[in-house]
Amino acid sequence: MKRFFALFALTMLIMSISSCKKSAEIADNPFFEQEWDTPYGVPPFDRIQMEHYAPAFEQGMSQHNQEIEAIVNSTQEPTFENTILAYDNSGHMLARVATVFDLLSSAETNEQMQEYSAQIFPRLATHYDAIAMSDALFARVKSVYDNREKLGLQGDEKRLTEKIYRDFVRSGALLSAEDKASLQQINERLSALSVQFGQNLLAETNAFTLETTLEELDGVPTSVRDAAKEQAESMGKRDKFVFTLQKPSMIPLLTYARDRSLREQIYKAYLARGNNGNEYDNNQIVAQMASLRYEKARLLGYETYAHYVTDAEMASTPDAVYELLEGVWTPALERSKKELERMMNIFRRDNGNDATFESWDWWYYAEKVRQADYNLKEEEVREYLSLDNVKSGIFFLCNRLYGINFRPLKAPVYHPECEVYEVIDGDDTPLGALYMDFFPRAGKEGGAWCGSFVDQTFKDGKRVLPVSTIVCNFTRPVGNSPALLTIDETETFFHEFGHALHTLFSQVKYYGLAGVEGDFVELPSQIMENWAFAPEMLRHYAVHYRREDVMPDELIHKIQRTKTFNEGFNTTELVAAALSDMDIHSLRSPELVNTADFERESLVGRRGLISQIEPRYRYTYFSHIFDGGYSAGYYFYIWAEVLDKDAYQAFVESGDVFDGPTAELFRREVLERGGSRDGMDMYRAFRGADPDKEAMLVARGLVEPVREIPAEEPLVQDVRVDTRALARQRAERSRQEREAQRAAEADSLKAN
Repeated sequence: MKRFFALFALTMLIMSISSCKKSAEIADNPFFEQEWDTPYGVPPFDRIQMEHYAPAFEQGMSQHNQEIEAIVNSTQEPTFENTILAYDNSGHMLARVATVFDLLSSAETNEQMQEYSAQIFPRLATHYDAIAMSDALFARVKSVYDNREKLGLQGDEKRLTEKIYRDFVRSGALLSAEDKASLQQINERLSALSVQFGQNLLAETNAFTLETTLEELDGVPTSVRDAAKEQAESMGKRDKFVFTLQKPSMIPLLTYARDRSLREQIYKAYLARGNNGNEYDNNQIVAQMASLRYEKARLLGYETYAHYVTDAEMASTPDAVYELLEGVWTPALERSKKELERMMNIFRRDNGNDATFESWDWWYYAEKVRQADYNLKEEEVREYLSLDNVKSGIFFLCNRLYGINFRPLKAPVYHPECEVYEVIDGDDTPLGALYMDFFPRAGKEGGAWCGSFVDQTFKDGKRVLPVSTIVCNFTRPVGNSPALLTIDETETFFHEFGHALHTLFSQVKYYGLAGVEGDFVELPSQIMENWAFAPEMLRHYAVHYRREDVMPDELIHKIQRTKTFNEGFNTTELVAAALSDMDIHSLRSPELVNTADFERESLVGRRGLISQIEPRYRYTYFSHIFDGGYSAGYYFYIWAEVLDKDAYQAFVESGDVFDGPTAELFRREVLERGGSRDGMDMYRAFRGADPDKEAMLVARGLVEPVREIPAEEPLVQDVRVDTRALARQRAERSRQEREAQRAAEADSLKAN
């Protein structure tokens, strides 16, 4: 008896200590708070510590399971409210911690986060799979879905019900118990491999540096040399210049360095990331992921993984994707060959007739041609494109189009370089908040992206204000000079801001209706690029960073005349990556492929890609498709460009590229709708017709426009392209050519 009381006392003491520890842990952990007492409910980054994530993930998963159990165990007949809406409202704590952790894993990671990522993301895959494959939960969802007409569901309620039902089916709800177990194993393995791929790529990118001397940097502009010197000094290397594989460092070296060996070293290192036969090699990861994705698709009843992905997109089938990509590929490749011919004259002059033009020569000699044929130097343009100027230009554009304003906001940040703004609508009501993080650093992945720390929805009839974030890797400021953006970086800023506007304008009632089709999601971002270098925009924001004079019309005119310069190359490398993505996800066997051989056969063997052009991404560093949610979906960019170029014509046709009524219609029918309607329905509601790809082909210089701007003509905002008339003309010409060919064949048969 005495022993029992002693054990009881010890047990109570342990429980008390454990309870106190847990209570303190919960009290100190921001993720356990129902709401964050911060401006716009932004994450309290100043309070979030690494040790907060694990308990928050555990509690989030536990709470999510309890919410699902409450739905499943309900004794009431399944209805929209007690099943569909309850499911849509579940898992919010888990989603909140996962969102913050995931976004910071890309923007401000560290060794601890990387180690924990490898543990938690496979567990999350298993957690969500268990819910998606719950027979009891699916039975209730299916009941509401089957009775949606009888229950009188309409509008958003009906769409949400249909979407959730389809998501369950696509997640394996109809599979047998054995197949569900197999699918769970596949998803868990894919999640682990994806994390490993991303960490390998970050390690490979950070590992390489190219150390040079001043003498070796002949031809490299002072601003580029100064940036390389600052990079060297930050690494403790005096009297040296260091270049990295971050594009703001690498591209200027490729563009200006006369020393060909420097260009070769850095570009080869860039191309070899994840393909060096070391501990960070991604070849086997790529092969395994492609194999596992094929097995997943087959389990779910699809021919290939590409069929599985496109079935939920606007494209619907891989054939539709290939039709677009192949239709762009041929004229793009032909144009790039002509661009190469033009560069060869200068190349032979520099290197002799026996030298071979290589892929690392393209940027350098393209810049030479730009200077020779158009008298345009990008370094001259950059002096008008300071980061602050471009940012103010974007703010100006948003105000002109939509009447919104941006005000600096004092709020917690995850890195000192972050900027935060509150976004105010034209009627002075808050729309949301926006983070911007511009420059590369060791803990940040390459590229640019837009995400959301807080999703827009409605709670108790009140709009929950979204918090969006734009993350980039722009050229850093050097010395006392501001950050001067390249043409590409400027367009990237406009692009990502379009994604942010899509988030900020959202007026969606349910969480489950926030997302749009993948091949529609780039429309709001890519349409913004059309304004980046419109003359009226440049006259407003392009001010010289020292002299403070506005960009002269002469320079603006040069920019306009180079709109399609080097577009053969740009389009070819983009479409090459999209094709290689589709090809590896169109495999019809789980056998592991040799990634290098497969890619070479896909692009060179089958399609004739010239050796002087590499695809924009090779498999071993193709983060979009192996670590970024764009698997079998890199075509989204070119598909959405058909939409964005045609949509922009609505502004051009109005006679004012800042036309308010057109912008209001685009906001109402596209930007505010989320996924409450099909993408094509939203597009038709805005444009009044299906998209026409002619505007995209004209914009990329792959077909001739109705007319060009003569050198002596006064500068206009944009050339009006009657895309539909042009399409009809081409269709009629094609019909006539086919009839002539058939007639010739008939005459030939008669002659024989």
